[in-house]
Amino acid sequence: MNPYYPIFLNINGRKCVVVGGGQVALRKVKALLEHGADIRVISPDICPELSDLANSHKLQVSRREYRTGDLEGSFIALVATSDHNINNKVSEEAKEKKVLVNVVDDPDISNFIVPSNVCRGDVNIAISTGGKSPALARKIRTRLQEDFDDEYASLALLIEEVRTEVKRQGIEVNGDDWQKAIDLDVMIDLLKQGKGEKAKAVLLNNLKKSHK
Repeated sequence: MNPYYPIFLNINGRKCVVVGGGQVALRKVKALLEHGADIRVISPDICPELSDLANSHKLQVSRREYRTGDLEGSFIALVATSDHNINNKVSEEAKEKKVLVNVVDDPDISNFIVPSNVCRGDVNIAISTGGKSPALARKIRTRLQEDFDDEYASLALLIEEVRTEVKRQGIEVNGDDWQKAIDLDVMIDLLKQGKGEKAKAVLLNNLKKSHK
């Protein structure tokens, strides 16, 4: 049994602590920034890119070793150091304070893992191997990126518009009706051709047919 329950977290405005200042920490910080986190980096040394982000006031930096108490008020802790003592110290404090913690490459002392993901607008596909093979997860992500076109982002917005229109018209549509009505191949092809209104009309027509 895979012990990890897949979930998407809203971290906008939430305090997130990153322990470590190298390239791995930088990747973690960039992902947090994309989702609006309030970030604090703790490390005696940080890479130039993290320094630039700090100078741009996009995050806070404490240039020192991690100390007990640094997780106070945090929602998530991400640990990216090669020092096992620090990794264990952060993990123990996080669990005491009920803070979600991920120690890079050490799922045994983490209570969540970070999946590889493919993102197109609001459509996000997460890939995980339960911590057993990050390399395989990355390989699968690379393959999906080749097939997962940007039009899926446009399709998500289009479907949201149609949902609003259907509600306005008082049409009751269940989950199975939506599944039948969303013709992915046809709609993605229309969006690639720049025919968004035609794609919307196709979806609305399919939904009305299901409603009859």
